[in-house]
Amino acid sequence: MILDTRDTRLTELMDDPDCDPAKLQRTLQRFWLVNGAVSRWGLVYRTHVRPALASAPGVARLLDVGCGAGDVLRRLLRLARRDGFTVEGLGIDPDPRAIEVALSGAERAGGAGARFRRADSRELAHAGERFDVVVSNHLLHHLDEAELGGVLADSEVLSTRLCVHSDIARDPRAYAAFSIGAAPVAPGTLLRVDGLRSIRRSYTRPELAERLPAGWRAEQPTAFRLLAVHEGGGA
Repeated sequence: MILDTRDTRLTELMDDPDCDPAKLQRTLQRFWLVNGAVSRWGLVYRTHVRPALASAPGVARLLDVGCGAGDVLRRLLRLARRDGFTVEGLGIDPDPRAIEVALSGAERAGGAGARFRRADSRELAHAGERFDVVVSNHLLHHLDEAELGGVLADSEVLSTRLCVHSDIARDPRAYAAFSIGAAPVAPGTLLRVDGLRSIRRSYTRPELAERLPAGWRAEQPTAFRLLAVHEGGGA
């Protein structure tokens, strides 16, 4: 497998509106297992999100763009409450199938201050919404150049303190590790196929840095993770 360049020709199965609905639902329901193992949001919370929340007066608002099943947002809210912050969160996704799973997961978890709705970042930016922290997980590699620029611009407008978009760093070692590690949770889902395609579509740090507009920076907190970070308020 050659991973020297991004393979943007690949399409993830779950992005197909006609993909197997049962496999998609199981995939979304098991996202928390994959994200818990690889996404390192505990680290990102400590190094980025918690300091931003510490400077927020009153109730802090978090936005998760492309929230999928909602597990990342719920985790961030739990971590913030554990540290004594008063927080509320909104997860948005244009895919109604993801929102359905996110809402059912929030219901099982007792809500915990997380709301979910079908929407995209442009809709919220145009509506004048504002959030202390804007995040996403495994979103950037799905986007083409125009979509990436749009999400980053919307994030700046929506955020008053911090934007942090987390994604995979393309690396042959990540590909090999995920190919093996995903096997126990992949049966009956799209997790393994789409996860490997995600890695092939993902950026290296220099590639991401080249595509970020002024005011953003690319960070690589661990070998297989990338962050696109913007600090400070938007328009």
